[in-house]
Amino acid sequence: MVTSHDRPPGLGRPRGPGFTPGDPPAAAPPEETGPLPGPVTGARKAGAGRVLVAAALVAVVTGGAAGVATARLAGEERAAPVALPRSTAGPAGPSGPAGVAGGLRGTAARVLPSVVSVESGRGSGSGFVIDGAGHLLTNAHVLAGGTGVTVVLGDGRRLPATVVGTDEAYDLAVLRVDDARGLVPAELGRSADLAVGDQVLAVGSPLGLAGTVTGGIVSALDRQVRLGGRGQTALQTDASINPGNSGGPLVNARGEVIGVNTAIATLSRRGAGSIGIGFAIPIDRAAPVAERIIRE
Repeated sequence: MVTSHDRPPGLGRPRGPGFTPGDPPAAAPPEETGPLPGPVTGARKAGAGRVLVAAALVAVVTGGAAGVATARLAGEERAAPVALPRSTAGPAGPSGPAGVAGGLRGTAARVLPSVVSVESGRGSGSGFVIDGAGHLLTNAHVLAGGTGVTVVLGDGRRLPATVVGTDEAYDLAVLRVDDARGLVPAELGRSADLAVGDQVLAVGSPLGLAGTVTGGIVSALDRQVRLGGRGQTALQTDASINPGNSGGPLVNARGEVIGVNTAIATLSRRGAGSIGIGFAIPIDRAAPVAERIIRE
């Protein structure tokens, strides 16, 4: 546990997540504020000065986009039950099957075609393809305040996207593009197979720099953090996560998605980028939420 009495000398009072005794268990939702200055409204305002969301309003975006629904689309035909494919390969660490050929270079090459940039209103973030039907997963806060959504593929194509649905309690949203040609679904792993010290990569568009890959390890499992005044457990990593990374995948050594990058800790109220403490929603929690959104 980290309290104000445990802070290192010379760093001032921490302004990142509070790790305090008695925090609620995993099911509570993350509600966070953006890292850059600007108006904050609704539930996201409650978390000001505690955790800075890693997606941020990093640029004014242009280009056409489809209309956005802030919740499940009214009148939309119900989809058939869906179950996203999950890896059964087991742990990717030293005790499990080896990573892909070519080491981290091969891992990055495997996951990059599945990752997109997400543009919505004044904000931008990241996302990744989760099936062959054109569905993508991102953070709900990436879409906040937007009037249209565009996804930008690795080859530069810009596609209008529809919001299938959001779950703000878990800070997750599912998008869909009509033209699924060229989309490569990411392989989803199992966060339950992770161990502290496992190698991971974070992939996304920090500060609008599409296709950025950063590396690190799993720093902690089931880290209890207070986000927006409410608690949930998250994966902690020292892989560099910055504004614009939100909604992008955290992958293991085989390139399997084991988390959705969501937030960073900071010592500054306005944020100054990564200090080596980032948080991701475990995929074992995110995948069922995405399945439910698609199904409903």
